[in-house]
Amino acid sequence: MAEFAELEAQDGVRMPWNIIPVAKTNKDQPIDSEIPVSALYTPLHSSSTTTPLLPYPPLRCRTCRSVLNPYSVVDFSSSTWGCPFCFNRNPFPSNYSSSISDTNLPPELFPLSTTVEYLSSSFSSSSPPPVFLFVVDTCLFSDELDLLRSSLFQALDLIPDSSVVGLITFDSLVRVYELGFPHCTKSYFFHGNRDCTKDQVLDHLCFFVNNPKPSSGVIAGVRDGLSAQDIARFLPPASDCQFTLQSVLEELESSHWPVAAHHRPARCTGVALRVAACLLGACFPGSAARIMAFIGGPSTLGPGAIVSRELSEPIRSHKDIDKDSALYYHEAVEFYEKLAKQLVHQGHVLDVFASSVDQVGIAEMKVAVEQTGGFVVLAESFGHSVFRDSLKRVFQSGENDLGLSSCGIFEINCSKGVKVQGIIGPCASLEKKGPLCSDTGIGQGHTSAWKMCGLDKSTSICLVFEISKRESADVVLQSQINQFYFQFLTYYQHSNGQTRLRVTTLSRRWVLGTENLQELTNGFDQEAAAVVMARLISFKMETQPEFNPQRWADKGLINLCSRFGEYQKGNASSFSPPSQLSNFPQFVFHLRRSQFVQVFNSSPDETAYFRMILNRENVSNSIVMIQPSLVSFTYHSQPEPIPLDVASVAADRILLLDAYFTLVIFHGATIAQWRKDGYHHQPEHQALAHLLQSPRDYSDTIINERFPIPRLVICDQYGSQARFLLAKLNPSSDGNGPFSGGSNVFTDDVSLSVFLDHLRRLIVH
Repeated sequence: MAEFAELEAQDGVRMPWNIIPVAKTNKDQPIDSEIPVSALYTPLHSSSTTTPLLPYPPLRCRTCRSVLNPYSVVDFSSSTWGCPFCFNRNPFPSNYSSSISDTNLPPELFPLSTTVEYLSSSFSSSSPPPVFLFVVDTCLFSDELDLLRSSLFQALDLIPDSSVVGLITFDSLVRVYELGFPHCTKSYFFHGNRDCTKDQVLDHLCFFVNNPKPSSGVIAGVRDGLSAQDIARFLPPASDCQFTLQSVLEELESSHWPVAAHHRPARCTGVALRVAACLLGACFPGSAARIMAFIGGPSTLGPGAIVSRELSEPIRSHKDIDKDSALYYHEAVEFYEKLAKQLVHQGHVLDVFASSVDQVGIAEMKVAVEQTGGFVVLAESFGHSVFRDSLKRVFQSGENDLGLSSCGIFEINCSKGVKVQGIIGPCASLEKKGPLCSDTGIGQGHTSAWKMCGLDKSTSICLVFEISKRESADVVLQSQINQFYFQFLTYYQHSNGQTRLRVTTLSRRWVLGTENLQELTNGFDQEAAAVVMARLISFKMETQPEFNPQRWADKGLINLCSRFGEYQKGNASSFSPPSQLSNFPQFVFHLRRSQFVQVFNSSPDETAYFRMILNRENVSNSIVMIQPSLVSFTYHSQPEPIPLDVASVAADRILLLDAYFTLVIFHGATIAQWRKDGYHHQPEHQALAHLLQSPRDYSDTIINERFPIPRLVICDQYGSQARFLLAKLNPSSDGNGPFSGGSNVFTDDVSLSVFLDHLRRLIVH
C-alpha cells in the first residue's frame, strides 16, 4: 500500500479503485457495486512537495470550465491546448502564447503539478478578520463554570488581537453582552422559550436607534444598513474589549434560577444558537465567523429541546429513536436543520464543545455542525484534558496548528461516463444541477458544487461516483488510452486572509471489470475501501431504518473475495486471497465490532460524535478508528506493532493501544507490581524507568498531532480500566481457559479465526 500512500502525499487523494472497473451493458451486477468508485480527498492536504502558489487567475476551458492541468494536450505551433475532459481545443492568451514552448512551460503544466493553488487578484491586506462568538452555558455547577472560565481565559490569550469576539450566555434566558460598552456590564435578554428572527434580534439589540432601519432589502453588514459602530457594540476587535470581556467572564456565575427537586435546569440551547446565528448573519455575512458553543447539559426549554425538565423522563436512547418514541427528537432535528440552512447561507461555522456526564443533544445538532464544517468535542468535564487541550489547540499557531480556513466552495469536473452521486463529509449541497449529477444521491447529492463553511488541513470528504456501463471502449476514449479524469476545485479563504483556489487533477485508467480482474486487483487500495465502507455504513444506518450493517458488510466482503480470490469449489482450505486484499477481511471484522456499527453500549450523542469524526478524517486516521493499533514495549526489544489479539497480553510487557478516540497504556501484571514497589526510582533499575517512560513519550507524540485530543487511560492488568484495552482485542480466547497472558475475555463475539473460517466456507459454497 506504499504506492497509494505516495499518491496521497502528493495530492491528498486515496481511491479504493485506482484502476476503475466498468461494467458491460445488460450484464450482471457491476464489480464495484459493494465498494463504489469513490475518492477520499483532503482539500487542504499538506503536500510532500511544495504546492505551487500562482499569482494569476486560472486558465479555463471555454466549454466545460475545467482548469489547465498537466494532462492537457498542448500544441505549441498553434498555441492551443486540448481539454482532457471535453476534448475542446482552447487558445492560449497572449501572456502565455508569447513565451510558451516545450522547454518553457507554465507551472500548471509541469508533470508533478497535479495540485496547484491560485491566489485571487482581489486579495488585499484589508481582508475581514476572523470572528469568534462564544456561547456559554451557565446552567453549570460552580466548579465546572470555574474550569470553563479558566479555559476561556487561555483561549483569549491565544486569539490574535485583530480578531473580532462576542459573548452570549444562556440558561432559561439568552443574554447578549455589549462588549463595546466599557463602563460596566451591559447586556440584553431574550426569552428562551420561543424562536426569533434576525429582524427581531436587531430590533431588540437597538441597532436602529441612531440610524434609520432600511425600508427594504436584506440587512447584512455595513453595506446594507448597519453602522460599524453598532456592530462593534457587540462584536468588537479583541484588542479593544480584552479588559471588558475578562471582567464579564470573571463575574459569570451559575444560573440563579431555582431548580425544583427531581427536575433538570431550564436550558435554552437552541434559542441561544439561533440568536448567535442571527447576530452574525446581520453583522458579518460571508465572513470567517465561528459560533463556539460550550454546553454542559441537555436542552430542556424552547426550540431544540431534547427532553423535559422532569428527571423521571429519561433522555432518548437508540431504542427510543428506532421505535419512534423519542418525543422531542424529530422536532429538535428539524430545528437544527433550519439552523444549518441559515448558517450555510451565511457562510458561518458552528463548533460544539460538550462537557457533561449526561447527553447534551449532539445527535440532534449533528446536521448543523457537520454541514457547516464545525468541530465537535465531547468530554466528561470542562476540566478534562480532552476539552481543555482541544480548545487550546484550536487557537494554537505553529507546526501543529489546525490551519483553519473558511468560506469554501468545492466543485468537481469529470470525464464523460462519470457522474457524481454525492459527498459524505462536512459540507452542504449548493444544489447545482447539471450533467455531472447522478440520479442516485448519496449524502449531499444531486449537485456538482458544495459549500464548505469551515475546513482545515485534515478535513477530508468522500466523493462517490457512478460509472456508465459500456460494451467496449468507444473511439474517443480509445484515443485517450481509456483514461478517466477528475478535477477538484476548492475556493477558500486561507487562514492568513488570502482568497485562494486549489486545483487537484487526477487521471485513472478504466478497464472492463469482468475481463481484467488481475489489473483491478493491482489497483485496489484496501485501506481506502474499508474507510469508504465505514462511511457508507454510517450513512445508511442513519437514513435507512431497516438497514442491517453486519449483513451488508458481510455480503460485500464475500462478493469481493469470491471475485478476486483463488479457490476450488467446495474446498474451504483452498481459498487464497490476493495480497492486495489480505488485510481487508480483518478490517471488515473490526468494523463490524466498532462503535460505528455497534451502538448498544453507546448513547446517541456518542454515536453521532464518533461518526462525525469518521466523516471528516483522512484514511490513515480513519483506519485507526476501525482497527486500532497495538504497540508492545519490553526489555528485550524495541517498540514494535503486534497483533490486536488477547494473546498479545503478557505480564512482562507494556502495551499501547491507539483506538483514535482513546489511548490506553496497559501495564502487564509484573511490570505493574514493580512500578508499585518503586523499583523505577532506584538507580540500578533505570532500565525500568526508561521502559515506563517510553509509551508515555509515544502517546504524547500522538496527542500533539491529533484533534480532538484523545482520552489517555493508564491502567494495569486485572484493573478495572483494563476493559478499555480488552474490549478492542480479538477474542481468540473464549473464556473457558487461560491463554498466554493469564487473562480471559468474556464476550459473545466470535474470534477473527472463526470469522475467517465462516468466510471461506461461504466463498467456496
